[in-house]
Amino acid sequence: MKAAKGSFPRALDRPDPAIRFYLFYGPDEAGSRALALHLLKGLGDAEKFIVLGQAVKSDPAALADEAGAMALFGGTRALWIEPAGDEIADGVTALLEAPASESAVIALAGPLRKTSTLLKLAESHAAALAHCSYVPEGRDMERVVIDLASVVGLIVTPDLAQRLAAAANSNQAIAAQELTKFALFLGADPAHPKELGHDTVDLLGADAAEGDLMRLGDLALAGRMDELLDELSRLPHGGSEAIPVLRALQRRLLMLAPLRAQVERGERADGVMASLGKALFWKDKSLIQRLLSNWSANRLGEAASRVAVLERQILLNPVSNEAALGETFVTLARAARR
Repeated sequence: MKAAKGSFPRALDRPDPAIRFYLFYGPDEAGSRALALHLLKGLGDAEKFIVLGQAVKSDPAALADEAGAMALFGGTRALWIEPAGDEIADGVTALLEAPASESAVIALAGPLRKTSTLLKLAESHAAALAHCSYVPEGRDMERVVIDLASVVGLIVTPDLAQRLAAAANSNQAIAAQELTKFALFLGADPAHPKELGHDTVDLLGADAAEGDLMRLGDLALAGRMDELLDELSRLPHGGSEAIPVLRALQRRLLMLAPLRAQVERGERADGVMASLGKALFWKDKSLIQRLLSNWSANRLGEAASRVAVLERQILLNPVSNEAALGETFVTLARAARR
């Protein structure tokens, strides 16, 4: 049968013993995999027993036989077929017609046509459940993040859900992995939920490395000389970070230049910033507002040119990376304080 959208999460938390076959399909393959892994937990942390689709095609009866066999070492197991397609339809038919089954069968497929034999079978049989995963966007992904967080015992605010969704690029599997990592760090679980804060994400999040690289350029553009000098002193010797740091600064300048041009055409700064939407993290808002006030479009263009020249110089002559990098960032900081 076709899974009802509203009741589907509960169907994974407490699977119906009458369901023998689960089909996860659709364009969001990462989302399908995340749901299938969620189902394994709902089945009592079932052991994943991999079955090849071609093996099912060549011997359709073997799937029902394997699903009906007792696990050698006890416990619960689930048969896992990935990738799956119409080639396993005969095997699934045999499974659904068998008198009994010990193990649930989970199949992961990508997009399937409405005419797919496997899809029609899964949607029409009472002992099968089919779910289509679409790539979530915007607030849908934020709700997914909040739901995934609750599964591992984390309380996530909407603004943090927005940040995590952007950092995971709307990939549910990545978001689930990140949230599991945060839950372990905080000692959270569903019985003892804890609130996830931006400080933890700053420390451990997938976007932490990008934030670290961006920080040097932001300090320079904001004219925060003491903090800039301290950060420069922490860079590893040898100048290996020079190119990544410069490219992070270039991305910031490329973001600021068109925004400042809009301000100079008479648009309000807050309106210009609002146009960025989810592309701008909450913690960067005050910084960007300050930079838009302090740097003109012409000065941003000059800074971008200087950084591009430095990047070419370092690529051609990497010996003097550290000194050249430090000199350029200090020059930008001085310019920002004028």
